Amino acid sequence: MTALRLFHTVEPYLCSGLLDDPLLLVRIRPTGRSLLFDCGQLQHLAKRTLRSIDAVFVTHAHMDHFMGFDHVVRHTHVSPRPLDLFGPPGIATRVAHKLGSYDWNLAEEWWRTIFVHEVHKEWIERYRFAGARGFREERIGNEPRCGAEIYANEHVTVAAQLCDHGLPVLAFRLTEQEIFSIDPSRLTAEGLHPGPWLRQLKGRWKGGGLGGQPLDVLCVTANGPEAATVADDAALYRRLRAVRPAAGIGYVTDIGFTTANCEILREMMTEVSLLCCECTFLAADEAKARNSRHLCSSDVNRLAADLRPKVLLPMHLSKAYIHRPFDVYTELSPPIGTRLLRLPDYVTARPKLLTELPPFGAEEG
Repeated sequence: MTALRLFHTVEPYLCSGLLDDPLLLVRIRPTGRSLLFDCGQLQHLAKRTLRSIDAVFVTHAHMDHFMGFDHVVRHTHVSPRPLDLFGPPGIATRVAHKLGSYDWNLAEEWWRTIFVHEVHKEWIERYRFAGARGFREERIGNEPRCGAEIYANEHVTVAAQLCDHGLPVLAFRLTEQEIFSIDPSRLTAEGLHPGPWLRQLKGRWKGGGLGGQPLDVLCVTANGPEAATVADDAALYRRLRAVRPAAGIGYVTDIGFTTANCEILREMMTEVSLLCCECTFLAADEAKARNSRHLCSSDVNRLAADLRPKVLLPMHLSKAYIHRPFDVYTELSPPIGTRLLRLPDYVTARPKLLTELPPFGAEEG
């Protein structure tokens, strides 16, 4: 999937097909670093891509959402950069079992440390697995949750809430941090002329230095731009600022269509820019969706009508539809104003049969 032009600083890529294990990678353009949502089959991702990942967000520990963690470790464990992993209650024990199943007698001091953050309803448990110590589990402690946010850097925040799938599963929302943005019409209304002073104002804003300090600006006059001084840079920016809703990405998979789950999604996903949402079953198989606590196409239609995303990307279709995967698109009818994106059936390579491989010792040519 190519990058969407809904965002200022991030580029989302769904690195899976409709029938593949769901896998969303979000590249943060100013830094070149990435965030990974879910960690199923990902052998098709290049080592360079894996090494760009700073944090992994795991919805739950079913194999199709977590088996690829071993592959991430395989190709990045010698990196000096730490890796953060966020997941539902119990994820640290599963990470410990995975890492503990390998021998690390050749560990070096510079190997990466993996920090695991278990997201509970009211608190977060922190663990450390240091490569230099053979990735042994060390509990750091816990801290109370203050709202839904679980991760933040200079460019984005990530919020998470627990939903039900017969076990706790996390739904995630990534939101771009506010960017410096000037409304040209407001600039004109203030009688100001653009110039180097705008770069200075942006520099102060970026550095957190807008605090009522004087700022030299350029005013529009009959004789051309003339220098003037504004007494309060923070108040000036509030008047000039372009008001734009923060762009965001919702990531929802493996949840039942229950009243409680739907209410959680309404609170955190309404009017999200891009909604990546599972659509595991067709409408005729609604009973299967209920029994397995998944969503069917009619459920996704109801959610889209409630949440009104700018773009809807259905994913994680059951392999029961392997011979007719694109039927799902005929059943999805997003509301006016929501664009429906389509995925190929697979982006991973088809496994080879023995009959497709050259026999040992066969001559080339």
